[in-house]
Amino acid sequence: MKTNTTQRIGILLNNLGTPDEPTPAAVRRYLAEFLSDKRVIEKPAWIWKIILYGIILNIRPAKAAKAYQKVWTDKGSPLLAISVAQAKQLQKTLDPDQQSIFVELAMRYGNPSISQAMHALKQKNVDRIIVLPLYPQYSATTTASTYDAVSAVIHQWRDIPSIDFVGAYYHHPEYIRVLADSIRHYWESQGKSERLLMSFHGLPEAYVNAGDPYQKQCLASAQLLADELDLTADDWICAFQSRFGVEQWIKPYTDKTLEQWAQQGLKSVDVVCPGFPADCLETLEEMAMENRDVFLQEGGDSYQFIPCLNDQQDHIDFLATLVKEHFQNSF
Repeated sequence: MKTNTTQRIGILLNNLGTPDEPTPAAVRRYLAEFLSDKRVIEKPAWIWKIILYGIILNIRPAKAAKAYQKVWTDKGSPLLAISVAQAKQLQKTLDPDQQSIFVELAMRYGNPSISQAMHALKQKNVDRIIVLPLYPQYSATTTASTYDAVSAVIHQWRDIPSIDFVGAYYHHPEYIRVLADSIRHYWESQGKSERLLMSFHGLPEAYVNAGDPYQKQCLASAQLLADELDLTADDWICAFQSRFGVEQWIKPYTDKTLEQWAQQGLKSVDVVCPGFPADCLETLEEMAMENRDVFLQEGGDSYQFIPCLNDQQDHIDFLATLVKEHFQNSF
């Protein structure tokens, strides 16, 4: 698809990030960057540095590296490999000849960095940069952190192109339709379980109480998806995974929900992660392996993990639609 103007448009496709290798040293570097972000950890810096460098980075990397090793592939990190494929497919869908639209992939933490991707777009002499964070539901810990990183890069530039951000798309009809279709297709080939668990990444309750809209947007996405699938209230639940530390996180917790369901006699469950546009450690290890064990060990018989949208073409078409809707005057 070509633009109707002579503008050169860069698209920064952004996801969270991944270590370069599944080793304690690489994981430590990654976690040090990730957990040093003030958007992610809202504690006084001097207290948090003592905890981070004195405890967490001496203990967590080895454990996390073992988890990464379970899902690492010949292409490296699943998240990075899938993200690369998404960027290539989005480029092909929007402008295969790269005449006026240029897609660059960036990770908020790790490589390729936002700085590297932004400079690559600048070298292509783009007039506009569209920042597309792959976070369907907005949170200050994710989307806003991307804004911060992009702002830090352009703060160093003298000649700044127009910069625009595609915000949350948690309620976009096409996003909901593509999610629903992926679940329907899975059910057609693998069968449908007794109940569907929609698992989103967790967030500390304190962040929500301070005004973060993430939980409301997750609940809205889940309800819209349930409506699209014609599910009753007894057919599904929205829960939250990946909590960290000792403070309270938003509930219900995914692992506790699965544990309770199995103990109550539920025998089969399907699990989907609508807030993750690409499979990663949290989906492939935590949800497909760790929480599967929780359900089966407590008495469940069948646990089916439905993959993320990844680089399937209808997902890429939707991302292209997001870009076109956001800049309809440029296409």
